[in-house]
Amino acid sequence: MRNLPLSIVMLSLATAGCASLDQVPDTRLGEAKLVLANGLPAGRAILTAAGDQVSLSVAATGISAGGHGMHLHATGKCEAPAFTSAGAHLNPAGHQHGTENPKGSHLGDLPNLVADQNGVAALTVKLPASRTEAEAALFDGDGTAIVIHATADDYRTDPTGNSGARIACGVLTRG
Repeated sequence: MRNLPLSIVMLSLATAGCASLDQVPDTRLGEAKLVLANGLPAGRAILTAAGDQVSLSVAATGISAGGHGMHLHATGKCEAPAFTSAGAHLNPAGHQHGTENPKGSHLGDLPNLVADQNGVAALTVKLPASRTEAEAALFDGDGTAIVIHATADDYRTDPTGNSGARIACGVLTRG
């Protein structure tokens, strides 16, 4: 897969696991170009929709092997090296963090991104919101960033999942 164009890899990720043709993403909503803290490119995230379901497909490179917390952050700003400009996790409903949190999780919670020994990772996840809700939250006045963290998210610690420093970031843009 290393020599395939990124668009083909992302399309295969976006359609993986689709049970029928009506579940295949047919609308591209947006994308983000991920960069590392040192400014080098780190991959891409593509936001797609199939009917009312919104999916985020991420392909990343240049990160350490193992699990990395990955979240949607409330501000569409990625100022290196710490990427703190991206703000807190995207949480329009005011929920706590973590899919294992007994009080539920928020929109910014995403599964861990797991990189192989070469520092390459890919993941597609369905967002837990309708298309209308997702677009309103993701493309609000200050935008949204996708952030990859240094270590794995524990899926329960509020507000960050103990996922460490922010090592890559990209701003979601429409289209």
